[in-house]
Amino acid sequence: MNAEFLPGNRLTLLNSGREYFPALLAAIEAARVEIFLETYIFADDAAGHAVAGALAAAARRGVRVNVIVDGFGGRNFAADFQAGLDAAGVRTMAYRPEIGRFHLKRHRLRRLHRKLAVIDGRIAFVGGINITDDDNAPEAMRPRYDYAVRVEGPTLGQIHHAVRRMWEIVRWANFKRRFRLDPPASPCCAIAGTQHAAFLIRDNIRHRNDIQHAYIEAIDAARDDILIANAYFLPGVRFGRALLAAARRGVRITVLLQGKTDHPLLRYATQALYAAALQAGLRIFEYEKSFLHAKVAVIDGEWATVGSSNIDPFSLLLAKEANLFVRDREFAAELKSSLEQAMADGGRELRPAELAAASWHARLLRWFSYGLVRTALRVAGYDRRHGPDFTPED
Repeated sequence: MNAEFLPGNRLTLLNSGREYFPALLAAIEAARVEIFLETYIFADDAAGHAVAGALAAAARRGVRVNVIVDGFGGRNFAADFQAGLDAAGVRTMAYRPEIGRFHLKRHRLRRLHRKLAVIDGRIAFVGGINITDDDNAPEAMRPRYDYAVRVEGPTLGQIHHAVRRMWEIVRWANFKRRFRLDPPASPCCAIAGTQHAAFLIRDNIRHRNDIQHAYIEAIDAARDDILIANAYFLPGVRFGRALLAAARRGVRITVLLQGKTDHPLLRYATQALYAAALQAGLRIFEYEKSFLHAKVAVIDGEWATVGSSNIDPFSLLLAKEANLFVRDREFAAELKSSLEQAMADGGRELRPAELAAASWHARLLRWFSYGLVRTALRVAGYDRRHGPDFTPED
């Protein structure tokens, strides 16, 4: 499915929670009609309490507030916040609530990983930032580094439709008949600026490959440079082939990945692909200053994306995701400049000689992690076509 880029948007790039939460809280505090919020994590920390307080205050002044939290990522939400929010009049639901944590069933991997907010049908937020404080991480990994976008304009209609649709799906699954939605808040999506943007989701029905296709379409059209920053990077066959083809035709490709991680298995599996990627001409940086959680890219100084979707099997095959895609030189330049500054401040470039000098047990760990991820995909019912396309190091 091709992304439908609509003109007339005003987009504001937000760097990490330090910029995101003030903007989100201001929008919530100004809300008059309705609020939709979707998040994977809703943490019991300073940011979580600030957002919960703003949502409760909005509900008490008559705003219809609708909140969906993933049942696994936000498994403590019910104990931490739900009673207080419910008492204030906030309507809350869990997406696929956890019933038994140790039941290894494939459907448990299908999580709501989107991070979206829509206020009064006038303002939306799209990105990778959960409702959690930047410093809610091990001390050596603080602060969390991520992005979101504040959206006004015609593309808001796509986002508004998506959050209303998700609410109805989860309402039906949770048997919450009283949570039926009223008609849309108001006519939205008037011209607000000059930027072109499109909103795409990934689900397990009609939009299984939309985000991946948008990436691949842009990579196939790339002529000069590709810059990708991703928390978890394990591309599948088509994505990997697109990157390799771009490298062969002379496109400069730079990938910024985690140097500090909360999921070592995925990081080690990704490192198994480094040698082949470097040999193909890709430049790889690891961000060692803090915890990289971003899922963004810039291509040819004109195309950009910010969202929740990693380039890994979890995001591209299983989870519900949402990304904003932008065609605008000013926005792309701002995001690229921010990423380049991050690489200068905290990135370390990986060199072939460094990989060649790795100890045998480091190589074995990477190979074992890669094989374990591939095996897990097969057990979950995904065949070789969905696995990584780069060849692991020997």
